[in-house]
Order: sequence, then C-alpha cells, then structure tokens
Amino acid sequence: MFAKRHNYGREKREAGFTLIEVMVVVVILSILAAIVVPKIMGKPDEARITKVQSDVRSISAALDLYRLDNFTYPTTDQGIEALVTAPGDLPNGARYQEGGYIDRVPKDPWGNHYNYLQPGTHGTYDLYSFGADNAPGGQGVNADIGNWDPE
Repeated sequence: MFAKRHNYGREKREAGFTLIEVMVVVVILSILAAIVVPKIMGKPDEARITKVQSDVRSISAALDLYRLDNFTYPTTDQGIEALVTAPGDLPNGARYQEGGYIDRVPKDPWGNHYNYLQPGTHGTYDLYSFGADNAPGGQGVNADIGNWDPE
C-alpha cells in the first residue's frame, strides 16, 4: 500500500555538541571566572559590614520608639534586651509596647552580641559591634561599627 521510504547513503546527523564546541565554552567560562572571581572575593566582608549598619539603624529606630513610650532609653544594665521584654523598673506612666519593640535581640554577622551603652561616649547612647575580631579598635573588617559612624 504505502511504499517504505529509504534514505540510502544519507545518515541522520546526531544532535549534540562536538568536543571543540565544549572546549570553546570551557575556555570562555575560565576566562570569565579569572576576571570576575577576584572582584567578588572581598564582597562577603562588605556584606557583613552592611548588615551591621542595617542592624544598628533598625535597633536605633526601636530604641527611639522605646524612648517615646517610656520617657527614656534603656539603661546600660537593661541593655537592648529591654526592646524584647519589658524591664521591671519602668518609670510611672510608661507605656511599654505589647510584644516589645523587636522580635529578638540580633547578633552581629560574626555571632557576637551588639554592645550598648547609655549614656554613650559618642551620643545619648552608643550601639555598636566590635567587628570581626570582637575587640575594640581595628581596621577594615575588624573596625568598630556603631551608630556614630557616618552612613
């Protein structure tokens, strides 16, 4: 009924990549990696510093709300934990916000607690991280980062 069609002498070309095509792609990716990787290697430290600056801004905003409701900033002894749970020695007429001012006390990107002093040496209060080395002073990623730093 129907004639069977034959492709004598014609072979089907297999779909896929040749070794040369794969090698060209590998070489191009290697060149791109050699250019891009050195430029992004320092970014994790920059991201950690940016995270500290963001945390300091958000905790500072919560401290300002705390002060509006309770007439004063938390003392050094109360610390920023006062933003999560109400301290026992609030002044008369204070209106501590139900549920606190933040969900939890964050740690800096290196796993250390933020430091809080009230009164501070740089302003009404100091809120800061000691940086990667968790020691006062330092340069670069080890530098102290606080609410007194210009943004």
